[in-house]
Amino acid sequence: MTNSKLSLYYQPSQKSLEDSYLQFQINQQTTAVLSVIHTQEAIILPVESVTSMPNMPTYILGLMNWRSRVIWVIDLPKMFNLEGLDHHLRQYNIIVLKVESKLLGLVVQEIKGTTKLKPDDIHSPVGQVATSLVPYLCGCVEQKEEILLVLDAHNIVNYSHSDSD
Repeated sequence: MTNSKLSLYYQPSQKSLEDSYLQFQINQQTTAVLSVIHTQEAIILPVESVTSMPNMPTYILGLMNWRSRVIWVIDLPKMFNLEGLDHHLRQYNIIVLKVESKLLGLVVQEIKGTTKLKPDDIHSPVGQVATSLVPYLCGCVEQKEEILLVLDAHNIVNYSHSDSD
């Protein structure tokens, strides 16, 4: 008798991942996307799961345990100097971001799902958004009378780690 195992799995190509983005609301007025290449997971956690740390910038909410690792959690709207989230939240919507070996939790208002964007649709954010946001962006996309911010994961992680180290 012959034992043969058939295993099927889907391995997305790097090219298909480059066009895929996680879409979310930073706050009530601002929609953004992050490349799925840098997105590890989108989770909802009780506020108590994040341990605040003293003497940190106001946008750093604290530390959380994620898959046996301790990672920093930041309030993304506050980091961007945008209108913040409701202070009476009972849970956080967190996007776990990974750039090289650095992990970071981004708290956002709402996680909407995934979307595909063509590289040709992404254009310079200069003149389209507040100047203070430009260093955190790869560009922006105009969609149905709204501007989607295309976030630069490298700059977000590197900026936030420069304050928390």
